Amino acid sequence: LGSALRGAAQRGELRLHYQPKLDVASNRIVGAEALVRWQHPELGLVPPLRFIGLAEELGLINGIGRWVMQTACRDAAQWARDGLGELKIAINVAKPQFQLGSLCDELQATMTATGLQPRQLVVELTESMLMDDVDNGRALMHEMKALGVTLSIDDFGTGYSSLSYLKSFPLDELKIDRSFVTDLPDSASDVAIVRAIIDLGHSLGMSVIAEGIETDEQRECMQLLGCDNYQGFLFSKPVPVDAFVALLKQQR
Repeated sequence: LGSALRGAAQRGELRLHYQPKLDVASNRIVGAEALVRWQHPELGLVPPLRFIGLAEELGLINGIGRWVMQTACRDAAQWARDGLGELKIAINVAKPQFQLGSLCDELQATMTATGLQPRQLVVELTESMLMDDVDNGRALMHEMKALGVTLSIDDFGTGYSSLSYLKSFPLDELKIDRSFVTDLPDSASDVAIVRAIIDLGHSLGMSVIAEGIETDEQRECMQLLGCDNYQGFLFSKPVPVDAFVALLKQQR
């Protein structure tokens, strides 16, 4: 599998699927998360859990991450030109990309080449990534903020969950992990945790998005608690670009 993964991007085997992000109140699409898939010639469509870890081990993740960044920015810029709105497009950054040192230059070059507005790009980071090297992480995040992009903390509440980093890092968005969403609205403890995350995020001037929303009851609970946005199978699983564009056109 590792041998086949080398050069997958160059051979045109990588695919991006987009999961819509919606405004909780209006239920309209406001953005999407770009998620990579590998169209293996024999195994079919391989999900990221099967190859992202392998790509990191083999030193291939930076190339794959660069392809994801360029493809997602190009697609989102095209949607804006096509009159489908200035959607926010979120990309996930792997730890090796974050630590490489050239991430800001690559972001700037990609936005310039594709014509994507910086305000449309969301960079999703993880708690463990930030806490491994706090000083360098903070400096890099300030550089990214200077570009005008949005910084999001993924799977909030499942990693270090140190409140100190929320005040020291220039974050714009908290993403509630699906593990706190699954048992809503029946679990009083999960309701309390989600309410606390939403209130904390808003008090620090951040927007809050919930992932893993699969039922109307979960969405209604998020609306009552004041969550801003959501994504999940209730509205749509991650879909190929043509299917995502079709969803955008349906809400025009």
